[in-house]
Amino acid sequence: MPAPIEDYALLSDCRTAAMVSRGGDIDWLCLPRFDSPSVFGALLGDSSNGCWSLRPVDSTATAQRRYLPDTFILVTRWETTTGIAEVHEFMPLHDSRSDVVRRVIGISGSVQFCTELRLHFDYSRTLPWVRQVGTAEAPALHATAGPEAVIVRGVALVADDHVHRADLTVAAGERRDLVLSWFASHRHPPEPLDVEEAFAHTRSWWQGWAGGIEHDGPHRDEVVRSLLVLRALTNKDTGGIVAAATTSLPEEFGGSRNWDYRFVWLRDAALTLEVLIAHGFLLEAHHWRQWLLRAVAGEPDEVQIMYGIAGERDLTERELTSLPGYGGAAPVRIGNGAVGQYQGDVIGEVLVALEAARIAGLDETDFSWPLQRALIGNVIDGIERPDNGIWEIRGEPQRFTHSRVMMWAALDRGVRAVREHGLTGDADRWERVRDDLRREIDEHGVDPELGCFVQHYGSREVDASLLVLPQVGYCAADDPRMLRTVARMEDTLLRDGFLLRYRTETGVDGLPGGEHPFLACSFWLVEQYAGSGRVDDANELMARLLALPNDVGLLAEEYDVGAGRHAGNTPQALSHLALIRAADALAGHTGRAADRH
Repeated sequence: MPAPIEDYALLSDCRTAAMVSRGGDIDWLCLPRFDSPSVFGALLGDSSNGCWSLRPVDSTATAQRRYLPDTFILVTRWETTTGIAEVHEFMPLHDSRSDVVRRVIGISGSVQFCTELRLHFDYSRTLPWVRQVGTAEAPALHATAGPEAVIVRGVALVADDHVHRADLTVAAGERRDLVLSWFASHRHPPEPLDVEEAFAHTRSWWQGWAGGIEHDGPHRDEVVRSLLVLRALTNKDTGGIVAAATTSLPEEFGGSRNWDYRFVWLRDAALTLEVLIAHGFLLEAHHWRQWLLRAVAGEPDEVQIMYGIAGERDLTERELTSLPGYGGAAPVRIGNGAVGQYQGDVIGEVLVALEAARIAGLDETDFSWPLQRALIGNVIDGIERPDNGIWEIRGEPQRFTHSRVMMWAALDRGVRAVREHGLTGDADRWERVRDDLRREIDEHGVDPELGCFVQHYGSREVDASLLVLPQVGYCAADDPRMLRTVARMEDTLLRDGFLLRYRTETGVDGLPGGEHPFLACSFWLVEQYAGSGRVDDANELMARLLALPNDVGLLAEEYDVGAGRHAGNTPQALSHLALIRAADALAGHTGRAADRH
């Protein structure tokens, strides 16, 4: 059984990630990209599905963890009956290789460690061919499985069935470096890593990036860590921003709401882009815009809601039988069937983010603005289509109010680009369609008796996505309709002080079971409270939310209030970017470019 979701820390080289438990187990690692097949898959099963453990042999040992300041170098301090030692773990930021380093350092006394390596490639479908290739002075283990291979250096591992074990002891001042390196199996193994140089470079890179963060509001530590998480989930080669580092961690424990989040959702990436811009990172905006241009290039009329990390379009959803699922929550999925959905809000999210970049000083190119014009044309072409909405419902498509508002926002940003920024386009037509859409939303997206916005036309339900309406400038946060919407949410969607996305029991999503409060929605509520003058409520809710990150500052997708544990994929970009926006709102920064001229 894997550890609780909140027990995992993230290591990242800005291409992929390893998930390390409090107990010293690397239970999830896909190489060389976030969306590659797993080498260690115990997170979705048990140690037989692939795991690399490293811990003291003393069963009474206790551990405390932290990241070195403003980095993803994880330091675990083990205290045993014989001494104290630390394990420093990181993934070096290197242009041409993928490594995981586990450095064991003696602090006092003497500490004996045991390490166990279980390699099970391709989502636990392939056992590798393993052989010793090192020397007594420089032991190394070479494992090959089809196109992939790894080499593990630094300790003499001995085979026991499909497990390789070793003991190592460090006294005060001593250190041992264990390094796993991935490479294509048709190539020679990479040269041994210079761990000292890699450590110094990795620490300097992360701290240098964090040094560029601009934040003049409250909760600075949480904002900085969240921005670092967003950078860790951004591929340094392509600019693609994945929604999370994992797949199939359950929204409902033991249930089937298990999805693969290791892809680039245009919505999540656009929202991430906005918070990066707001905190001083215009270069990342340029990098992501280039990714968008490549992904959509040639087919703007066939834009997808998500893509692969390099812009791949084929993300066909499949179910795996080789991994039993986290705590038995099945199925385990790779790929994501939502790739084929129509979600009317997505283009609006992109155009709102690109306006933020424009206002921040990112110049349009001969390619970038024509693409945006084509995307506005897509909005107009699909104006009559019901959609699957922001939550990717698998039930009957609806005219979701949030989606319609984001279509309004796409048209609004087009009009403003022409009228306020001097770009070319049919602003008169866009304005007519925009204003017609507003009249439609005001008529059909508001319940005539309750006076609040509704989840979709014809419904009396509310949806947490409606909290986005003031953010994009559709209405003010203190608009009477918004205030009544919030009151309705407080009556129907709050669970022990945290907000659900919507009521799953209405059946709109076409899925069995339920879910837990969605963390981004509660952060949106902080922003709404702040914008409508309920500052005490905003601060109180923010304080409760900031008690939820784990010991190294990470948030998953949802929170199981009853059990007091994280749920869903982790770390979740949407949770962290919503945290940042909530902190900004408490400092008086509200709106998404609409109010930032």
